[in-house]
Amino acid sequence: MPALTDIESKIFTSKDFQLENGQVLPVLELAYETYGTLSAERDNAVLAVHGYTSSHHAAGKNATGKQGRGVAEGTAGWFDGLIGPGKAVDTDKYFVISVNALGSAHGSTGPNTTDPRTGKPYGPTFPEITMRDIVASQKRLVDSLGIPGLVAVIGPSMGGFQSFQWAASYPGFMKGIAASVTAPRSPGGLEQLQTLQKRLASDPNWNDGWYYENGGIKKVLAEIRFDTLSNYGQNEILAETIADPEKRKEAMRANARAWAEVYDGHSLVALRRAIGSFDITKEYDKLKGTKVLYVNSKTDKLFDIADCPAYVSDMRKAGVDITYVELPSNKGHMASHADAAMWAPILAAFIKGL
Repeated sequence: MPALTDIESKIFTSKDFQLENGQVLPVLELAYETYGTLSAERDNAVLAVHGYTSSHHAAGKNATGKQGRGVAEGTAGWFDGLIGPGKAVDTDKYFVISVNALGSAHGSTGPNTTDPRTGKPYGPTFPEITMRDIVASQKRLVDSLGIPGLVAVIGPSMGGFQSFQWAASYPGFMKGIAASVTAPRSPGGLEQLQTLQKRLASDPNWNDGWYYENGGIKKVLAEIRFDTLSNYGQNEILAETIADPEKRKEAMRANARAWAEVYDGHSLVALRRAIGSFDITKEYDKLKGTKVLYVNSKTDKLFDIADCPAYVSDMRKAGVDITYVELPSNKGHMASHADAAMWAPILAAFIKGL
């Protein structure tokens, strides 16, 4: 099966993007990648959206010297098991757009990018954003490509939040959504936000949040990333190739250190706030024109599988056409990409049915 190679990171630019709170970003930039070819009728587009700390590199391998900020050269994308020629989302048939979220630190407008009004990074002054803002910014990108509607929006974790938000914000614009290891509302609310802020501020380089010129806060970011990987199921993934538990820990620490070199603490805060306020459970009626594939993992520590049947039942009562799948994976929160083969045929059939 041929692979996607030489993938380039691109930048979409727009001006005067108004946020839900009324503030305006003078310049909006979104980093994105595309796979496949847009049809002459522009009716074969699929949007891929990422999780909390991930990037827009969803499939294939990056072009040398053309990767986006923090997207390592030559690495396979996070949904590479599902997106590509002959795969569940077949790029011989579909044109896939994978976009970096507003507020993220991988090339889109966010706290670590320059505020054109000051010439310095936004840092702690970056405005509060919501999941609705993130999706509205993506709508601008899709519109700029002359695409009148999407076949589907797909994504794991926070990407699942974005998928659900797309269906609520733009009913009927996409035929379906495939949301995995996620829920139609945040399971934790905003309780985790203060804990995160205190932990970031504990780094000796914090400097009231203005750490950009004094080496950054890489120490605490690496610690946070290690804890995140451990909680997400990375140890179980590495166990398939690394038998020694200590060597697995060192591999995760190395991953965490590399991530901390490029990510931004204020992006963690901005996206955590957007995650914490996300809830479309009162808007199910807007999803009635959109088919839903909802996929979860029995071992996910972030989204309790016990909550999911109630979400599914409520959506069905509201008239939503929903297919629900539980993956028998030991990969926890990373199940939908680490064990992509478990649901690839289901996703392929779902996309084909749209």
